Amino acid sequence: MKASIALTAIAAVAAKVSADCFSTSLGYPCCTGNEVVYTDADGDWGVENGNWCGIPPAPSCWAEPIGYPCCQYTSDVFYTDYDGDWGVENGNWCGIIKGGNPNNNNNNGNGNGDYTIGAQFTHSGNPFAGHEFFINPYYTNEVDAAIAQMNDSSLKVKAEKMKQFSNAIWLDTINNMNEWLERNLKDALAQQNASGKTVLTVFVVYDLPGRDCHALASNGELLANDSDFARYKSDYIDIIEDKLKTYKSQPVVLVVEPDSLANMVTNLDSTPACRDSEKYYMDGHAYLIKKLGVLPHVAMYLDIGHAFWLGWDDNREKAAKVYQKVIQSGSPGNVRGFASNVANYTPWEDPTLSRGPETEWNPCPDEKRYLEAMYKTFSGAGIKSVYFIDDTSRNGKKTDRTHPGEWCNQTGAGIGARPQANPVSGMNYLDAFYWVKPIGESDGTSDTSAVRYDGYCGHATAMKPAPEAGQWFQKFFEEGLKNANPPL
Repeated sequence: MKASIALTAIAAVAAKVSADCFSTSLGYPCCTGNEVVYTDADGDWGVENGNWCGIPPAPSCWAEPIGYPCCQYTSDVFYTDYDGDWGVENGNWCGIIKGGNPNNNNNNGNGNGDYTIGAQFTHSGNPFAGHEFFINPYYTNEVDAAIAQMNDSSLKVKAEKMKQFSNAIWLDTINNMNEWLERNLKDALAQQNASGKTVLTVFVVYDLPGRDCHALASNGELLANDSDFARYKSDYIDIIEDKLKTYKSQPVVLVVEPDSLANMVTNLDSTPACRDSEKYYMDGHAYLIKKLGVLPHVAMYLDIGHAFWLGWDDNREKAAKVYQKVIQSGSPGNVRGFASNVANYTPWEDPTLSRGPETEWNPCPDEKRYLEAMYKTFSGAGIKSVYFIDDTSRNGKKTDRTHPGEWCNQTGAGIGARPQANPVSGMNYLDAFYWVKPIGESDGTSDTSAVRYDGYCGHATAMKPAPEAGQWFQKFFEEGLKNANPPL
């Protein structure tokens, strides 16, 4: 009985294949591949095992009649309705074709794209220059959900534009790293193979033991102890290394452990949690630089806080010693440079401020002056590769901070300069403006009863009520759209 059922199933499958293949009625089998050798009035022909075979027509694009393209290189399903499965490419919806991509005859991956890994890519010069920027599909999905909540048509138009711009993908837990790293590397690879242009993907490495030691809002999953440090190495950094080694033909940038080393500069004496984390911060950086800094297609930027954290003369001098030590400890790995203003609000330029009581005598009251000073300080300390990126995702409009160090969900924030390589003439050491933490994702909860509540998120200038760090904050997103500078 089982054999009879099996034979019937095989016959049914064969009948379906035959129905889809014109050549069987002419006495020729169907091809298993899709390389076209000859075309006539009957259709496309291939050769397999020395014999002619018919190539079945590619599946039609069901999305086109309803106004959407087919997906060219992704097979990740973000939404399903009665029409079918939907993906996101370049910030736009596309229909996922089951059984193959109608416009791509070189399918070497698990989905509909060409996942062929090519020759080793090697960064040369500015890692942001000369590439397409990969669009973060998770953020695009968040923006689509935000648009669905809006009634203001002009605001919807601004929100739609947000999907055109690249931002970083945060690997902020071991689980999220496993879910997002390879998936996005694959999609970027398929986009690169389809377009013929290199596609740059930016990730944030963010899971040190004792993470965010001077704040509470974004404490991590790993504690400052030996066993969790072993997990950080084996379950996090080693996996990242393995995936990056595999996807060697595409450019990658890593923004490394925001806030960590800046805390080592300023908060060791005042914060016990930072003292407890010091060993793991320093050894963790040494480990990841040795592992990831030797990969020629990967460029790394260590986080340096922002102008109102390390801008003072004594802080910059201390920072130079800390960062020099860290970079040397990671030899032979290389560090391209440093990331500033990550998830912060300090304007690129603020001519209204100068060194004086209002800025607590900070000689670097904006990001431009901060990076100019840091370039001189770090270069003078003997650091060999001194280049910067600046996070402009939320610094387009100066906020009414009672203190320039206010960092949580600042009321009045606006989207800043768009992601761009070599954005400022005459600053050859500024590699890019880039959106590391995009507008809309909360800095921390305003719920005073929450375990991760931080007092800064309860300050008068912090927008409330606010969800947990990383969760979507609709009101904050809408305000950022309205205050964008340049306007969207």
